[in-house]
Order: sequence, then structure tokens, then C-alpha cells
Amino acid sequence: MSDKLRGHNLTCIRGDRPIFSGLNFELPPGRALILSGANGSGKSSLMKIIAGLLPAQNGNISFNDRDILGDKDWISHNICYLAHKNGMKPEMTVAENLAFWANMEHHDGDIRQEAMKIGIDHCLGLSVCYLSSGQARRAALTRVLCHPAKFWLLDEPTVGLDSAGVELLAGLMNDHLNAGGCILAATHIELGLDPEKSATLNMSDFTYRAPDIWEEDLL
Repeated sequence: MSDKLRGHNLTCIRGDRPIFSGLNFELPPGRALILSGANGSGKSSLMKIIAGLLPAQNGNISFNDRDILGDKDWISHNICYLAHKNGMKPEMTVAENLAFWANMEHHDGDIRQEAMKIGIDHCLGLSVCYLSSGQARRAALTRVLCHPAKFWLLDEPTVGLDSAGVELLAGLMNDHLNAGGCILAATHIELGLDPEKSATLNMSDFTYRAPDIWEEDLL
């Protein structure tokens, strides 16, 4: 048995366009895997496949040697996915949004205490539509803290954050790793993670490349 989250020989196609192929990864307990690579190399697509939001055309994902690709029940209990969009209803207050997500994820902790960790507790009574982009991102990150999942999938988690917000996020991510959690993050900046607990996967290494077409084949 292995308690690593593993991806083996994954292929992703969006529409008619192959994005990546032959992709493998391992994510052990207490470790982070940082997704790097050019725009369009499949960072977001890989996270959506792991989160069960996008099918893989080939390959599998396993945990404890059990195939969990598309297993909605396992995913809902073990994975928290934060996309580019914050997943917050603009007409509702921050507190109402967080209460909704906390109830859905069976989080029984104090929402205000979670919001304090990322510095957004003073905005709990405001409607999300009145927040700045950085405040909205902090609210969305509080939603992550209200999910008891072991695996955090974070797509550009620092978008909109100021330097203080990035520093707070780094502390929260390192705390999650120290508690045995795992993080898969797509980013173009340094996240401030413990280098001994993180590795990088360059998605450009798995970009699909069409076979060469010689000029005479086009005639």
C-alpha cells in the first residue's frame, strides 16, 4: 500500500486539442507539488482532472493503490479545489458564503477564527460584491480552511493578494504540510514554502507535440 497520490500516464484533450500526454506525478504526505510551465501547458487542466471536473483521455490517478479518478465520493471528502474564480456568491455576505461552504464540508470550527488566519475577519458582514479583488481572494482562501480535506489544489492562489496576504498564505500552507496535508499548486511566483517539503513539476515537459509534417506530405 502507498499513501501517495499518484498520477500515471495521464493524457488531457480539450476540445480537439491535445494539451499534455504521458504525465506522471507523485504527491507524498506532507509535501507540495508546484506546477510550473508556459500558459496553456495544462496546469489548470491537471487540477480539474484530479478534482473530477474534467475527464482524462488516458491514464489513472490512485491513492493507497486505489484508482480514485472520477470517484466523486472520495474526491468530495479528500480534495479541496480553489480555481481562478473564488466560488463566492456576490450578493451574499462573506459570512453567509463561508457558512454555506462550511456546512457543505461538515466543518464544525469557528468561521471567524478561520477568517482571522488570512486577515479577512473584519469583512465578514460585507457582501462579496463590495470586496476588493484581494479581499475576495482572502475570503475564498478561508473557504479552503473550512474544508477538512487532506489535499489542497490551488490554482494561482496568490492572485490579487498583497505582500501581507502572500505571507499569511505561506504560513497557512506550511502549517497544512506540517500537519501531514498535501498541496498541488499552480503558480508563477514563489509561494514561500519549505523547500525541503516541495518539488516542482514542469508541465511543459509533457506538452503534446504533433508529429512533424514534411512539406511533401502537404502537396
